[in-house]
Amino acid sequence: MQEMLYPAAVVLLGYVVLGITGFGSALVIVPLLAWQWPLAEIVPLVLLLDVPASLLLGGLNLRHVNFAELRRLLPGMVAGALIGLWLSSQLDSRWPLLALGLYVAAVGAQALRGTPPQRQQLPAPMAYAAGGAIGLVEMLFGTAGPLVVAWLSRRLPDVLALRATTPVVITVGACAVLLTMGAAGRLSQGELWLRWLVLLAVAGVGVVTGHHWARRVSPDVLRKIICALLVVSGLTLVAHAVQLG
Repeated sequence: MQEMLYPAAVVLLGYVVLGITGFGSALVIVPLLAWQWPLAEIVPLVLLLDVPASLLLGGLNLRHVNFAELRRLLPGMVAGALIGLWLSSQLDSRWPLLALGLYVAAVGAQALRGTPPQRQQLPAPMAYAAGGAIGLVEMLFGTAGPLVVAWLSRRLPDVLALRATTPVVITVGACAVLLTMGAAGRLSQGELWLRWLVLLAVAGVGVVTGHHWARRVSPDVLRKIICALLVVSGLTLVAHAVQLG
């Protein structure tokens, strides 16, 4: 069990971040666990942990969840996931990943420099396009958290609604990816489920801890934390895209 101490500490840190900001667990966990386990084993594990952890956080903030935004995004997310399933075996992922990283970092930097973007009454087709991009990125890269926040931050002026709605949207995307992985036989390893059982309670403790800490932070500070994490997330994606080249 000693070999699980480091993964447990990493998972705890990742889900404290999720509990505070509403996203970012994979951006913390994946690179840190890559020191110990292969990436192909880490991604499905994180997705399996993300679903119950995000549902827990959504439940803790249920009254702040904006389900109307989820309904607007859902059709595009399904279409984007199906397109991503086909593209995953056809496309060099470096350029889309680079473009996504630059966009996410720019959105976070802009929000940090000035006032938060105001909610925009955009036409339904734009929500479909945003949902399609989220579904596509979730299928190709495993996490669309930064893109979800980049979209919702321009739709939801209330930081509590942003923090509560983000994990719900991410959960829907993660479920789509897990269904695809299951169909491909990538969820059948016994060791994967053993690790999941050991780390599930740790993830839950992290979410609850982060949630309580977030309640003691002012909305302005919380938004700055989210925006700063967007910048870091975007630059991480850019660095990963450069490494792929």
